[in-house]
Amino acid sequence: MTIQTAPFDAADYLTDEETIAEYLTAALEESDPDAFLAAVKDVARARGMAQLARDTGLGRESLYKALAPGAKPRFETVVKVAQALGVKLEVRPIGHT
Repeated sequence: MTIQTAPFDAADYLTDEETIAEYLTAALEESDPDAFLAAVKDVARARGMAQLARDTGLGRESLYKALAPGAKPRFETVVKVAQALGVKLEVRPIGHT
């Protein structure tokens, strides 16, 4: 008997702002910019890249480039994307939840 499996896609589970916020927070805690950009890209795919482009005023191609591994998006772009995704970036002291 062969077991059929489907590839895991985080975007399938990013259905509300709370889940999205937790996912992005976990990615930020990795201290790896590429991990964070990959997480933002997952959320963007869950919400729809075309809609995100409209909401941010950025082109789809620009978004794909900004969220690619190794990209160095401007802080302004990261903030626009976060706001369009319904989350905000927050700073807390290390060791506090």
